[in-house]
Amino acid sequence: MNINRKLVISILMIFAGLSITSSIFAQKNENPLKGKKVLFVYGGWEGHDPVETRDIFVPWMTSEGAEVVVSDNLDIYTDSTLMNSLDLIVQIWTMGKISNEQEKGLLSAVKRGVGLAGWHGGIGDAFRNNVEFQFMVGGQWVAHPGGVIPYEVNIIDHKDEITTGLKDFKMNSEQYYMHVDPNVKVLVTTKFNGDHASWIDGTVIPVVWKKMYGNGRIFYSSLGHVAEDFEVFEVLEIMKRGIKWASLSLYEEPETWINPIYENKK
Repeated sequence: MNINRKLVISILMIFAGLSITSSIFAQKNENPLKGKKVLFVYGGWEGHDPVETRDIFVPWMTSEGAEVVVSDNLDIYTDSTLMNSLDLIVQIWTMGKISNEQEKGLLSAVKRGVGLAGWHGGIGDAFRNNVEFQFMVGGQWVAHPGGVIPYEVNIIDHKDEITTGLKDFKMNSEQYYMHVDPNVKVLVTTKFNGDHASWIDGTVIPVVWKKMYGNGRIFYSSLGHVAEDFEVFEVLEIMKRGIKWASLSLYEEPETWINPIYENKK
């Protein structure tokens, strides 16, 4: 009888432990930003609506339970005490210049494991003279043939947490032609026609990707030319999911996806 009783108690304790673990896991996945410290840095060229997009994402991250520090000055990257306390950096700073000291503070934080997320020119066309920054981001804008045009966006990875449940959609905005690191995990693409540059007709270019820089998760979306673009459900949803994914950089193992696309397969 005592043996049976001990067995029942042991089984109940196991189930209780599993229940607690499942609850913690569910909370982490439902609200990964809760308790995270985020630095939101905005500025650079005003044509990409840094202020307006700040007012979209900062209130949302705060509502998710994140502690958000907001800065319109790149000197924030030289504050070692702050940088060492962060979980995530979100930057919208098109073009502009960054000093060696400022860049060092940013690169060091991400390499250590702080996540970085951004969109469009905010990190995809920031600091054009800084190749290490571009190496970290995984791509650099080089053209948007035709300017603001209608185009289609295609989900190519339906299993990833960033894109699961989403379908192809249409945009009327800048279609970014980018030079891209072949070692990023591409989630979303777009196909160019030859209407504005005949020699790129049929070219497929990544739109959304994940990558690593040191121990830091990088998330990038070329969508979001202006704040109004985030009124498209998929554009906003992809960016929110990407921010959440990057915020877990210090807490989860790196994903493995090295795909040597130029490797001789013979």
